[in-house]
Amino acid sequence: MFEKVRDIIVDTLSCEMEDVTMEADLAEDLGADSLDAVELNIALEEQLGLCIADDDRPNMKTVGDIVRYLEALESKAE
Repeated sequence: MFEKVRDIIVDTLSCEMEDVTMEADLAEDLGADSLDAVELNIALEEQLGLCIADDDRPNMKTVGDIVRYLEALESKAE
């Protein structure tokens, strides 16, 4: 899952692949603003076929938060 999320983040935020780590903060480390965060959520939903709840979005501040959230969503769907 990390590799998929990393690739989507690199494409959406136009950042360097090596900067995208589990600990990377979307705003502080990767330079994402609120519009970038919305675009990233849309890209994640479209490319992974999952729905991210609006209430959960503010809790996803790091790449690791996103990966863990999506892994939990994926396991519920199975």
